[in-house]
Amino acid sequence: MKDVETAEKYVGRPIDRLDGAAKTTGEARFAAEYPFPGLAHAALVHAAIPRGRVTAVDDAAARAVPGVIDVLTHENAPAMKPARKLSMMDLSSMVSGTSVNYLATDEVHWNGQPMAVVVAETPEAARYAASLVRLTYQELPARVDFAAEEPNAVPQKSSMISEAKADKGDAIAALAAAPASVDLRFTTPPHSHNAIEPHATIAMWDGDRLTVHEGAQSLAWMRRHLALRFGVPEQGIRMLAPFVGGGFGGKGSVWAGTLLAVLAARATGRPVRLALTREGVYHTVGGRTPSTQRVALGARADGTMTALIHTSVSRIGRVGGGPESITAASRHLYAAENIHLRQNIVELDLLPNTFMRAPGESIGTFGLESAVDELAWELGMDPIELRRRNEPERDPVSGVPFAHRMLREAYELGAERFGWSERVPEAGAMRDGRWLVGMGVATAYHPSMHMAAHVAVRLSADGGVVVRCAFHEMGMGAATAQAQIAADELGVPLEAVRVEYGDTDLPPGPMAGGSVQTASVAASLIEACGKLKRSVHALARRAPGSPLRGRRLEELTARDGGLHHAGGGETYAQILARAGRAHLEAEAKAGTLGFMVRMLRDRRRYVKAASGVHFCEVRVDRDTGEVRVSRWLGVFDVGRVINAKTVASQLRGGIVMGIGLALTEETLVDHRTGRVVNASLADYHVPVHADVPHIDVHCLDDPDPTMPLGLVGVGEVGITGVGAAVANAVRHATGKRVLDLPITLDKLL
Repeated sequence: MKDVETAEKYVGRPIDRLDGAAKTTGEARFAAEYPFPGLAHAALVHAAIPRGRVTAVDDAAARAVPGVIDVLTHENAPAMKPARKLSMMDLSSMVSGTSVNYLATDEVHWNGQPMAVVVAETPEAARYAASLVRLTYQELPARVDFAAEEPNAVPQKSSMISEAKADKGDAIAALAAAPASVDLRFTTPPHSHNAIEPHATIAMWDGDRLTVHEGAQSLAWMRRHLALRFGVPEQGIRMLAPFVGGGFGGKGSVWAGTLLAVLAARATGRPVRLALTREGVYHTVGGRTPSTQRVALGARADGTMTALIHTSVSRIGRVGGGPESITAASRHLYAAENIHLRQNIVELDLLPNTFMRAPGESIGTFGLESAVDELAWELGMDPIELRRRNEPERDPVSGVPFAHRMLREAYELGAERFGWSERVPEAGAMRDGRWLVGMGVATAYHPSMHMAAHVAVRLSADGGVVVRCAFHEMGMGAATAQAQIAADELGVPLEAVRVEYGDTDLPPGPMAGGSVQTASVAASLIEACGKLKRSVHALARRAPGSPLRGRRLEELTARDGGLHHAGGGETYAQILARAGRAHLEAEAKAGTLGFMVRMLRDRRRYVKAASGVHFCEVRVDRDTGEVRVSRWLGVFDVGRVINAKTVASQLRGGIVMGIGLALTEETLVDHRTGRVVNASLADYHVPVHADVPHIDVHCLDDPDPTMPLGLVGVGEVGITGVGAAVANAVRHATGKRVLDLPITLDKLL
């Protein structure tokens, strides 16, 4: 239809975030900031052993603290129902952070597990009283040392979401016969979530009706999860998350803080706020698994890859966690003649791991792209040229076509903009005073898809548009992007569009994870806008005196706040006024079954992914080994860019997080007790402004024809390849190949 070919006025532009003023003035309220009459405060009591049972609880001193309302333990807490097992027929089962039925059992499954909740009139009283609760344990043998347990790893099972193995030809024989080869072992440590807003919940019961304020990435699935755990109708639960102060995967699951806040509110009959301390996040919210990886590459003298072997070991918890797709990028990036991929897992008595920005790919690309760079050194070949020679025309493993792939163009443009030709090939040859200068490059890759979303659009007689969908705003400008799309689809000014989101009273949106939210909501939004235009057209073409009377919709264009053709047109306000209508509404619903069918169909037809190239310059102090990232360029193929400003911001954020992965971040676990020993931002080091250079981001902005509006997804691709780009630049500066993250001074001296 001609009306869907509306000239874009807003899509692609660098529009300021619509919620920017609210956030910068303090008007925006986050999960812990809602006042309620009679609001009580809760604090957690954490287990001090990795595995065992609580044999006695001494809460007398805690109960004696002025202002304490109750102390809930397994001895007196109301029962919750256990979490359901993972099922692709019930996607809400994906958000169970752990399988532990908190306070319904005396069992301890990891060091830090919440074993009691103190509820008091003030947060200070709750925290102090929690410190006075004494637990006595019967300790059982525990496995908490990942390195020691690695030999006990077992093959990971493939699933609809993650394929754990792949074979093409005989990679082992090809590696042995290759004229040139590298065979490397990489390790990456655990990582913990550190969103600006620590996890917080406010829960309030009214009979069987429950209201929850929660920083959440998955409102619809979380609501269903809570309904099942507390045995109440799903429709009786309202969850609100209009603003989320950072998510990155950690707020995509239901963790102990949420469940115990709801439980405490039910037990006390009071609204309860439970805001985790930073240390509490480390002990109750999962993070990224550690990994060991073997990457072996074989090639002919001209660089043509004859063998690619990538195997991994990661961890899950005894009571939850999911395997990560560490070898996923190795399926798709290089046209190796023989490929062997395997993922293995080991089960430990630790807090289960969970989603963390680009789970699997972020650390898997460190191994793969570092190995490719080392192969280039072995061959005496430019690392960009090596990648170009092995760029596949079709997917190397499945043989299906790529839906969209412009890596050659990204490398060419990036090399020109970064000044790659000025790179001296020899290691350690580029210097600036006491600094050794190195330049590194690595490929970024993350799969793309879109999920089910339900969107409602209302058009009012005054020309205003309201878009309604319970999607999530975690700082990426989601509402702004959807407003831009709606404005262009309906041909109205951007300021005429209002977007309502972050509330389960709205039509359900998708999880904000896997870089799927923008495309998922956009698909349904475009459909709803199309229905709305057809409804408006039906009113206009029957109205006496309308310039649209008798006109087919295919002849019209949505612009200037209405429907128009070459000879004239009418605004929406005029059409609705003529028809005596105050408003019109349209909805688009996409169900889970349709999503599953589409995902399986598309997987057989295409490989869909966002991709890109990182160019990194580092400076390494020749005496101290201090590493400074001094320059960065990322060139990305992420399909259509909806908002140039927020897309660049998302990609920069991923790169900054990747610099932390490369140089500073590491969760330290005591191998005797299973305790996280650096559970604070004083000891767990995330990048600060002084660690991050200006980051130049460029997007090719070429639509993927198989995706809604041609957009692919940008939330996660930015972090993939970053660790390798830094390591490759350090290799060039110093001649040393660092195989174990983070790249700290001791590994370079």
